[in-house]
Amino acid sequence: MTILVVLSLIVGGSEWLARRGPFRHLGSALLVILIGALAANLGVVPAGSTADAPVPVYDAIFAWVAPISLFFLLLSVNLRDVLRAGVPLVLLFLVGSIGTLVGTVVAMRLIGAAHVGPLAGAVAGMYAGTYTGGSVNFNAVALHYGVMQDGVLYGGAVVVDNIVTTVWIAATLAIPRTMAAVWARRARAAVPGDGPDATAAPIVDLAAETEAVDPRRLAVILALGGAAFVVSEWLAARAAVLGVTVPSILILTTLALVIAQLPVARTLVGARVLGMYGVYLFLTVVGVFCDLHAFGRLGTLGAVLLGFASIAVAIHGTLIFGVAWLFRMDLAGAAVASQANVGGGTSALALAKSLGREDLLVPGILLGSLGNAIGTFIGFLVAGLV
Repeated sequence: MTILVVLSLIVGGSEWLARRGPFRHLGSALLVILIGALAANLGVVPAGSTADAPVPVYDAIFAWVAPISLFFLLLSVNLRDVLRAGVPLVLLFLVGSIGTLVGTVVAMRLIGAAHVGPLAGAVAGMYAGTYTGGSVNFNAVALHYGVMQDGVLYGGAVVVDNIVTTVWIAATLAIPRTMAAVWARRARAAVPGDGPDATAAPIVDLAAETEAVDPRRLAVILALGGAAFVVSEWLAARAAVLGVTVPSILILTTLALVIAQLPVARTLVGARVLGMYGVYLFLTVVGVFCDLHAFGRLGTLGAVLLGFASIAVAIHGTLIFGVAWLFRMDLAGAAVASQANVGGGTSALALAKSLGREDLLVPGILLGSLGNAIGTFIGFLVAGLV
């Protein structure tokens, strides 16, 4: 309960700061990540949750709060907006996947496999998998090559992955805004007095995130979210018994989208506020997992793995944002596609919401699922190449 109190204070404090002065342009999403990381590394809250030292609050937020918050946010999605975001976003996602593949191979060559050890190929494959789809792919490659038997190497890889993923979430929040500002300055230079000012307003309209709720509406929303989560888990389990793998998050997404198209969805006041609170809790915990103390204990191995992962993600980011820049594609879409690669579907949804792009919520989740599907294949391909 103490940890939940601190996490909630971080969310509340970030919302307060995001409405004032210089912090207004950072936004709540970036602030909760940064303050969460600071709180963990100062020892205010535990820095992560492990099998040896589990933190039930963190585990519950990842397992229950994040998916149900996703459901709440999707209740306001118009499918026509989603369709408009379709093909270009998939192309950007595939470009990002290629960037991950190239990045991990090049990074390992630059760092030197000898500095990682005999399992260098497996480590490269683990990072290629997780930066294409997520931790499921990371662990699939690790299990196959027995990396978990080398506790120091596996533990170090996890710590570095958490740090780089946290930094990249912050980067994908900032990059679209920075690139858009450059475009705007060039437009004004070409035509004086013309062109939008990309820095004039906050990314998210904070007033739009405010709703008036009462106990009855709150009870209905919470019951609906909980029921949808239970049904999605049950259907996924039944499908598994029949030999069919259907991620429960896809079932939950489908339920939310069906309800969102019904007239009753307009009466579900409070879903947006609950969804945003849950997403901010999720992002706070992402920041909390950025454990610099654990990284410091890794010594030389930590520096090697951090250098490798940083180079790999930098190449991925350069390629996906470079293509978006070259072909004047949607920068926010590139950021969400990149986050679907590096952080997964839930992070992509949180990023889309933080960028104020409702039309990218569902594509971000679906791209995350696509990444889960192809990540392990890319992971094994990179392991073989290295």
